Amino acid sequence: MIPCRSGQRGIALIVVLWILVLLTIVVGTYAVLARTESLQSRFLFDTTRARYAAEAGIHRAAYEMRNMDIETRWVPDGRPYTIDFGAARVEIRITDESGKIDLNGADAQTLSDLFISRGMDETEAWHLADAIEDWRDPDELPRLYGAEVDDYEAAGYPYGPANEPFGSVDELQQVIGMSWDLFRELEPMLTVHAGGRINPAFASADVLAANPEISAEDAAAFVEERRQFHPRDQQALMLPDGTMVSLQGGGRTFSIRSRATLDTGTWSEVQATIELGGDQRGRPFRVLRWRDNIEDR
Repeated sequence: MIPCRSGQRGIALIVVLWILVLLTIVVGTYAVLARTESLQSRFLFDTTRARYAAEAGIHRAAYEMRNMDIETRWVPDGRPYTIDFGAARVEIRITDESGKIDLNGADAQTLSDLFISRGMDETEAWHLADAIEDWRDPDELPRLYGAEVDDYEAAGYPYGPANEPFGSVDELQQVIGMSWDLFRELEPMLTVHAGGRINPAFASADVLAANPEISAEDAAAFVEERRQFHPRDQQALMLPDGTMVSLQGGGRTFSIRSRATLDTGTWSEVQATIELGGDQRGRPFRVLRWRDNIEDR
């Protein structure tokens, strides 16, 4: 009987050990799940805080642009402004839309110069520039290098040109010959809210460099010099092509980029295009475009 009892005890010990192993696995699994859910909750909480802090930056920018005091008004030329909002550090950049190239106002020469400045072949640049003009003009007559409905059909597009002004910069993606990579590169430089000529007081270096008489290096140097001054200084600067630039003026439509970062490293970014002026609901500005967490270019 003794050998039998020893065998039973050995089996019991093995069973107990397996139970302990299973319990350890179950407890460990629940511990990992609990920690994961805790981390996810914390990340969601931090992301939400950063998101609303970034949105607060948009409202702060609108407030500053409505400031009637030129001495303290922020300058909408892309220079960074930093504020603290709760536990977040918010960096705000404002660009007056008059410092961009208007898709509905720029002629074919301006557009082709822009494309060439981004490395496009001259012939290809003129094809795209004429295609843009054919997209926005009301007729069905193609320009020399342009494209109307027959050309779109021949290229396999299920649509033709709108034959009306661009309603948004995003619409440019539909123009024949426009690639996604090129659109992403051009988008920050374009607008449909300026209407007139480019205002160099608020233009980025990339926009200025679209002028064939201004190199990328000279454009960057001009922007750096411009940021040393404030419109209250009544300073006039000279572009490399000899054009005198007053740092005052501008429009009522602005692109705003607000990025909020918490001390944990969690961040959120909001980009908006707004137009100042009350609406029917009594709001001090109108949102024309709104995007969240767009990747840096």
